[in-house]
Amino acid sequence: MIKEKYANKPGWTRVLKRKFTTRYFKNDDFEGYVSVTRIEKVREPLIKNMLGKDYCLVDDGYIWLEIVPFKGNYCMTTMYDSNKEIVQWYFDITRKKGLTDEGIPFFEDLFLDVVVLPDSNVLLLDENELKDAFDKGEITQQEFDMAYTEAKEIMNNIAVDVNKLSDFSNKYLNEFFLMK
Repeated sequence: MIKEKYANKPGWTRVLKRKFTTRYFKNDDFEGYVSVTRIEKVREPLIKNMLGKDYCLVDDGYIWLEIVPFKGNYCMTTMYDSNKEIVQWYFDITRKKGLTDEGIPFFEDLFLDVVVLPDSNVLLLDENELKDAFDKGEITQQEFDMAYTEAKEIMNNIAVDVNKLSDFSNKYLNEFFLMK
């Protein structure tokens, strides 16, 4: 079943204390919403093994920068550790994006995800979930095809230059720290 996901992550029980901010941007390289979640205290860290290596994705002092562009069918979350080093970029392929009445960005998750690691490795995740949703009639053939098209676009164009991706993420993270 397609789920709506919200930038402020209500119900995130792993995180005990956090600060959330969101802001609209429009400039030459981007138009959309950028949200920052500063994770202050967690119940327990979240560690995922990818390609034989453990990556800590959530812990005290971590920052999640969520980019919700108006263009494209994706949202990008950049996960920073407590030293503001990038742990990974996580791309959710989306069917629909918008704002709640309270001004919180949200999206309908279309199952397929792309992870980009700082060493330039790229992973395509949850293909089985996408196929299951199609087989159950939860998504159309057009949505199924669009999800793969968008994922390939990310993998072949956006993910190929981690330096550019880093610069882009860091630019918007720095915007939030300059606001103080």
